[in-house]
Amino acid sequence: MSVSDSYTIEVEGCEIKVTNPAKLLWPEAGIHKAMYLQKLVALSPYLLPYCRDRYMTSIRYPDGAGGKSFYQKHAPDPLPPYVRTAVREEVRYIVVDSLPTLLWMGNLAALEFHPSFEYVGGEEPAEWVLDIDPSDALRGRLMEAISLIGEALEGMGIASVPKTSGATGVQIVVPILPGYSFEQLRRAGAFVGKYLSEKYPKLFTVERLIRNRKDLIYVDYVQHAAGKSLSAPYTPRGRPNATVSTPLTWEEVRRGVDPGAFTLLTIEDRLAEKGDLIGQAPKQSLEEILRFLK
Repeated sequence: MSVSDSYTIEVEGCEIKVTNPAKLLWPEAGIHKAMYLQKLVALSPYLLPYCRDRYMTSIRYPDGAGGKSFYQKHAPDPLPPYVRTAVREEVRYIVVDSLPTLLWMGNLAALEFHPSFEYVGGEEPAEWVLDIDPSDALRGRLMEAISLIGEALEGMGIASVPKTSGATGVQIVVPILPGYSFEQLRRAGAFVGKYLSEKYPKLFTVERLIRNRKDLIYVDYVQHAAGKSLSAPYTPRGRPNATVSTPLTWEEVRRGVDPGAFTLLTIEDRLAEKGDLIGQAPKQSLEEILRFLK
């Protein structure tokens, strides 16, 4: 198979043209485009639930991971008939709600999928997320910090699921019952961040300006807002070793698991063993913390 070969596949009754199937998208991991599309098929039962009915921002790497990349919000033109779109604030987004759409985007070298926090046409957050970004100096203490955040939330009566970003950070995901607003979650996030930074002042900060963080671990509750997006659970990332954003167990966090261990080459065995840890978690009520904040 040469780089210039192309062929058409039929998936769920839709025809998808695969161009340059032998092109290396992750050269260091040895993953070419045809293999990537196969991995997307395996990931789709886990990835698609976090993409459906959301405004999708993708990151495309035309020359593969490590090369130049660009964010794509606006849907390109023309589109295959099976690709659904939705408009928000004059931007026509792709909505990744099917395997054919996912594979079509994969063929365009979309290596990352960053869905919106809200559903199409709605204003409520789909979940609550805290984005934890370590400084270089404290990268080795990241899992210790994540464990402390989990303990703090548990002490507030909130169950959560940590997930690797697939890059350098970790996100804390709280599945929530419907009916909450972004403003309510922002207030709750501000409280959690302030609590952590005051209790562990040598570890955490809520300072947004990088130059003022003093090599501390940033608890980002501001990013969780309408119109914003974040790496989806189970999205690949355009990193050299083809890491995948992967939910973790709290036991794995406590023993200091390596976030780089979860890649396109290892994720299928993990999913077969553990399934979707976020999907298995019960949706949480936040009434107690919101009453306290009043």
